[in-house]
Amino acid sequence: AQNEILEAVFGVLDTPAFAPLFTPAARAEVPLTGHLARPDGTHTVVSGQIDRLLVDESGITVLDFKTNRPAPRKIADVPAAYLRQMRTYRDVLAGIWPDRPITCALLWTDGPDLMDVTAVL
Repeated sequence: AQNEILEAVFGVLDTPAFAPLFTPAARAEVPLTGHLARPDGTHTVVSGQIDRLLVDESGITVLDFKTNRPAPRKIADVPAAYLRQMRTYRDVLAGIWPDRPITCALLWTDGPDLMDVTAVL
């Protein structure tokens, strides 16, 4: 079991495509709280913790680790709760940085596989 965990961790850390999310410019375990408008005009308070957040001039990248085994290989198979979570993060961050594009991704440690879910949010 320890070897599997080590392989998963280094599989993520050693993958060049994930590198920008693990630089000093990216932040880990970022608390996030905000207000979101409901369709009826009221607001709801939401809070969460973003696993990795990268903010730069080109945009915002939100990353959440998922350890499902086996990991979904298609966006259509991603649990709806995970997509709601990422949509909530995106919506709160859009209120902070309305002028920057926001990319939301899930990093499945089973693989590892970085899945951009932005288009379905």
